[in-house]
Amino acid sequence: MKQGFLKAGMAVLAVVWAVGASVCAQEMTLSLDPGKTTVSFTLEATLHTVHGTFRVKSGAIRFDSATRAASGVVVVDAGSGETGNKKRDRTMHRDVLQSERYPEITFTPTRVDGSVLPQGESSIQVEGVLKLQGTDHAVTLSFQVQAAGNELRATTQFAVPYSAWGLKDPSTFFLRVADKVDLSIVATGKLTAAAPQH
Repeated sequence: MKQGFLKAGMAVLAVVWAVGASVCAQEMTLSLDPGKTTVSFTLEATLHTVHGTFRVKSGAIRFDSATRAASGVVVVDAGSGETGNKKRDRTMHRDVLQSERYPEITFTPTRVDGSVLPQGESSIQVEGVLKLQGTDHAVTLSFQVQAAGNELRATTQFAVPYSAWGLKDPSTFFLRVADKVDLSIVATGKLTAAAPQH
């Protein structure tokens, strides 16, 4: 009798594990809410620290937890960058970002390492390509993820060595700025099972 119950219990556990593994391994899509996603930046300078923001135009990331492969794109409006100083913003857009010529900054994910828990906090790393002024740069971003059902909030911070990447250094004789800019991203969106591709 005990052996019968044991076998039955093990069979049930096997079915539950198989279903759980199937759910965990399915492709998922994170659709960002541009109105609730923020990109902030900080640039150290000799006289004071410059703070600013960019707006996100759209964003969708598709990933498979089994293969770790990722795709999709996050699009940032380069022309939306502002620091609260019109003269400084004109210099940023005209000389540094050249936002009329390159109106978008994009991030294209290629791989996701780590698992997003259905509830609570988890950590993942996202590899991808950041396109700035038409040039691709490989980056790896570490995200802290907070999930509640299909609602997801992810945050990351990283430095962009804009000068080394070929963008103009806006320093003058009297004002020196750092050769990198620190970015802070808070992304909010919905996580859903991706529709099968044919």
